[in-house]
Amino acid sequence: MSLRSAVLATLLTLAASTAAAAQEPLRLERLDRCGDLLQSQHQDWCLTVHGLDTQTPQLKLGEKTLPALIVQREGQNLRVRLDSAAYQSGPIWLEDGQRVSNAAWLSLRNSHVLAAGPDEVAKNMDGLSTYVDLVSLLIEENHDGRQEAERLAQKYGAKVVGSIAPLNLYQLRLPAKDLVQRDALVLRMGSETSVDAVVIEESAAEEAEQASAHPEEPKKPALDSDEWAANRFLDAVNYYQRRIPARQPPPPPQPVRIGLIERNVDFDTADFADYLGGCSMPRTCVYARDASTPDNHGTTVAGILAARWDDGGNTGFLRGLDRASGGFEVIVERNSDAGITANIAASVNLVEDGVRVLNWSWGIHRVGAKNVKGDEVDSLLRSGIAMSGYEELLEEFFLWLRKEHPDVVVVNSAGNGSSFSGTDEYRLPSSFITEQLLVVGGHQRNERAGVAVDDPGYAVKRSSSNIDMRVDITAAACAHASTTSAGENGAVHCGTSYATPMVAGLLAAMLSINPQLQPEQLRMLLRRSAMTIGENHDFERMDGEDLTAPILPSERSYQLNDKDVGRSARLDMQKALDLAEQSRTRVR
Repeated sequence: MSLRSAVLATLLTLAASTAAAAQEPLRLERLDRCGDLLQSQHQDWCLTVHGLDTQTPQLKLGEKTLPALIVQREGQNLRVRLDSAAYQSGPIWLEDGQRVSNAAWLSLRNSHVLAAGPDEVAKNMDGLSTYVDLVSLLIEENHDGRQEAERLAQKYGAKVVGSIAPLNLYQLRLPAKDLVQRDALVLRMGSETSVDAVVIEESAAEEAEQASAHPEEPKKPALDSDEWAANRFLDAVNYYQRRIPARQPPPPPQPVRIGLIERNVDFDTADFADYLGGCSMPRTCVYARDASTPDNHGTTVAGILAARWDDGGNTGFLRGLDRASGGFEVIVERNSDAGITANIAASVNLVEDGVRVLNWSWGIHRVGAKNVKGDEVDSLLRSGIAMSGYEELLEEFFLWLRKEHPDVVVVNSAGNGSSFSGTDEYRLPSSFITEQLLVVGGHQRNERAGVAVDDPGYAVKRSSSNIDMRVDITAAACAHASTTSAGENGAVHCGTSYATPMVAGLLAAMLSINPQLQPEQLRMLLRRSAMTIGENHDFERMDGEDLTAPILPSERSYQLNDKDVGRSARLDMQKALDLAEQSRTRVR
């Protein structure tokens, strides 16, 4: 080969490789607050982007294009400094010619906490991973939280590195090298009169709080529509599409913002392939960091709400309402990998950004918790000292929610430990009793043929689902994972994590019909519209295993048989929408 031919061949190879790289999808994989987390006037954000070319793409935040001079690049990482007064919370994405990335939600609210790195965790006496030098202090409300946290940090040689200011919580990095030193400092700080509680994180650096150690699968992979028929899923979509456009009087449905406390979503799946770049209402919008695998927890949870119909084998409930709704914004956000503290930080930010419905498909059990058979629960465990801190943190969150945002509702999974949801000795957050927390258990289809949908025997409780009087309602617990190829059905995933977004999505649809509905009214309408589940007994079951709180006579006021009073509640999505529409016309 001549020199000229060799050079030409090399140039063609380079051009081909460049063209191939240019076709690589642009994906926003990480979006983290970095730098000084306590700085509110100027915020630094670090982005990790897959598919960057030699030229740095444009960044857009909401309706604004970010100036290039505030963007710094280092390899596949970008760093942006934002003036909080000049911008608002919103979706951020990248554009590079024809390539557009997924959009993630960037909150300019100031609740952010640090996660421990792999070298900053250790095993405690219970064999659980725990943070060595990062703890959080809940400061008594009669103190200036920031000022008191700085005073205590100086006293104990620590440094304030994060905060959830609305809850008076401040995260400290301690001068501790091991758990003995940490526990000594925690004991001393916890005895300070200004400290309500010390929150210790017990999670690995990259642990998914939502994961179940024993994911339970059905005996045969049922289609979503088969499982979801137990909740009248398609009837609800059909009702909304027909009734809402024809409603009289005719105010249009309102847009609703929903927050999912999840890590990320795979935008390379058929279910989410068209959720790239900006999103114009009214339609369903999804904002999330990109995941590397299609069957992750966040993608499945988000898919129940927003998966594109038919293309990926799934059917997202809110996506099915697009032609008639005012639009739904589904924000997938987890703040950082700092466990429960980060979940609460993300929740606070999202609520302040206008979210009306929070989906919490996660929860933790106390070490030593027993299931209904008397055996110890062996998944998502936390020590007693950690649970005490989490309990105080969650209490502060719900007190703040009731005072500042009484119209927000939190939907929480009951859990999959075959245990009880109603006492803090067993599980958080589902043990909390507040009007703004709805707890969802799981059921699955009965294998008997020829049973009507409204028959109590049409569905049966899942053996893994946590139960008891604290559970408000049950929903179908099985869904398909997303796939990268269109027209395929992914593996069946089951658990209360997937029953929860069924209820959260329904509540969002009800609020779009009647935005005036308050959390206690939403609970009442859900249970009033519910079907029953479980066998009929002349006497109370000897084992006392109530799947949900018994249905009250007032919750059976629309021509149902008296025999249904006291039975457990199964979600009826179509009837709940009907009652929401009736509540709107009655108010007018």
